[in-house]
Amino acid sequence: HTPLALSVSACVISNDMPGKGGIGHGGLRIECIRIGGVEIPNHKRVEYSLQYIHGIGRNRSRQILLDLSFDNKVTKDLSEEEVITLRKEVTKYMIEGDLKRFNRVAIERMKEIRCYKGIRHKLGLPVRGQRTKNNCRTLKGKRASVAKKKSASSSDE
Repeated sequence: HTPLALSVSACVISNDMPGKGGIGHGGLRIECIRIGGVEIPNHKRVEYSLQYIHGIGRNRSRQILLDLSFDNKVTKDLSEEEVITLRKEVTKYMIEGDLKRFNRVAIERMKEIRCYKGIRHKLGLPVRGQRTKNNCRTLKGKRASVAKKKSASSSDE
């Protein structure tokens, strides 16, 4: 995978009323940090903010904090140096577009070689062994209506 750009960027949306400071009743003020091409929230702890990036879950975000020996503080309290080192650490992993592309190519390959999982993907059915008699409506789509048969006793008369 290709490393993402390590440019320092911050997002500031401000619509404060004159004379009022910060976040208040009068206006809107959002500041966010951009890591891995995703704006992560400022008001949450770093462990949970990192999970907004596709490809980073609970365990990986904890591992990143351990590797960098960061405290799990609120994202807006991070210094510039900490943000830069966090960006460098995140680029070591396959995230966002690269990960989505990798998964899409893997599924296409399975379809092409016609393995069991590929066939299930192609048919739009569950891949991991779930039963299909009663459930999996999400994958199979809307239920097709079946016309009711006339009962045998009424047709004999």
